[in-house]
Amino acid sequence: MSRTALIVVLFILALLGTADSVYLAQSAMSDTPLVCDIDGLDDCNVVAQSPYSKLLGIPLGAYGVVFYVVSIVALLAIVYAPRRLWYRVLVGVSVLGALMSIVFLGIQLFLIQAICVYCIASAIITFLMAPLSLLLSKQFSPQLPV
Repeated sequence: MSRTALIVVLFILALLGTADSVYLAQSAMSDTPLVCDIDGLDDCNVVAQSPYSKLLGIPLGAYGVVFYVVSIVALLAIVYAPRRLWYRVLVGVSVLGALMSIVFLGIQLFLIQAICVYCIASAIITFLMAPLSLLLSKQFSPQLPV
């Protein structure tokens, strides 16, 4: 896959993740129920209203927004000021996002015992972003300067 194609795919994924996270954060901050009437995956509000839906009093969706915005900024920096640092930021954030998604999926499955389709969507996005970011960095990161 070309550098441009990888960046475009990552950018689209980050935009989708941002939209998903904004919806989750907005719902939590306005105390509005999520629209979630998919058969078998209709426990979004159970997850969103659980004690695990906030970290340090901040809705997890807000952290998601920050995660995806940092990814977008790193991608833009890679395009307009390609430095090894920006590739490293993108890889670090993407891998951290994937690891956190594993934790959050575990919490949903084993502690809350309910699944949120929006959370699953975000997890899938991060699981796609991590290897694509690694591939982008491995194949196209400049050797110098940092």
